[in-house]
Order: sequence, then structure tokens, then C-alpha cells
Amino acid sequence: MQTLLKQIKTLHPISKEAEKALLEICNEVKFHKGTDVQAIGHTCKTIYFVKEGCVRIYYYKEDIDITESFEFENAFVARAESLFTGKPSRKAIQAIEDSSLIAIDSNKLFKLFESHHDLETLFRKIIEASYVSTVNRIESLQFNTAEERYFNLIKDHSNILKRVPLKFIASYLGITPVSLSRIRAIK
Repeated sequence: MQTLLKQIKTLHPISKEAEKALLEICNEVKFHKGTDVQAIGHTCKTIYFVKEGCVRIYYYKEDIDITESFEFENAFVARAESLFTGKPSRKAIQAIEDSSLIAIDSNKLFKLFESHHDLETLFRKIIEASYVSTVNRIESLQFNTAEERYFNLIKDHSNILKRVPLKFIASYLGITPVSLSRIRAIK
């Protein structure tokens, strides 16, 4: 849990009482490579912190597996549209590597917000950062070429090629694996 607390301190300071209350609603869970952390159709009631490993959010469109995002160590991940609406998600979270996550019960967390406003501020900042990341992703798909998206991904996550299958990277970039091979040959 120290990894979680260390990351939190980089985002927003919280009191010792808030730390203690937060840790009481957290538990560490492990997932093997290829396992769904949350399946499609699941109603999200958990926010995860990636302690070790890598996960992706994915969905199916016309029976094609599409990767929406990758989350690596020290990232928070949840299906926000399901978390806040209480409706089942059309997307899943999957472990790409054997992964150790810290699960935070969202209902208990939201109750803690009433007595620990520093926790509320912390998670508002986490959600804001996630929103900005989503907008940046959409704008990247709108305004950047496939080559630009690939090289930006490599710049932002230098070891992604060692950790993530190329078919997931191609899907994330919105291109075919063949197109990704051509781009990778450019260098």
C-alpha cells in the first residue's frame, strides 16, 4: 500500500486520518496475464491503482477487439461511465501482464468524501487528469497521422513495445497490424 500512498502524495497531500481511512477500504488483488479485471457488462464499483503490471481498457465493435487505453504502474483505472451512472459498461479492463492492483471500493470511497475533503479533492484531480487524457486521445485520433500517434506513444511510453502485444498497439492507434509494421519499418 506504500506505493499507493507515495503516488497520492505526488498528486495531492492528504491527512494521516484520510490515509488511514483510505487504506481501510483498499485491498490488493492480483490478475494473471489475459484475465479480465472487469468484464464487459459489469457495473463498475471499484477504482484500481496499478501497483505492478499493465492493464488495458478494451471493447468490441463489430466483433473487432479495440483497445481504448493502456495503464501502467502508478496509474488509476476505472470504467468512469459505469462508475458514475451505475449502468453496466460496454468496455472491459484486462491485465496485459501478470498484474498487482489495489482495489478501492468506490461506494465506501464516496462516503469518505463527506468527512475527508482532502480525499475528495485528490480523486477530483485524478478524474480531471483522466478526462484531459481522454480529450487528448480523441484529439490525437482527429488531428494526428497514424505515424505521429505511433511515435508519440513510443515517446510517452518508451518500453511499451516490450510489454504490450503489437495487435493491441495497432488497435489503440486505430490501424491494422500490417500498417503498424510499415510504420515501425520507417524509423
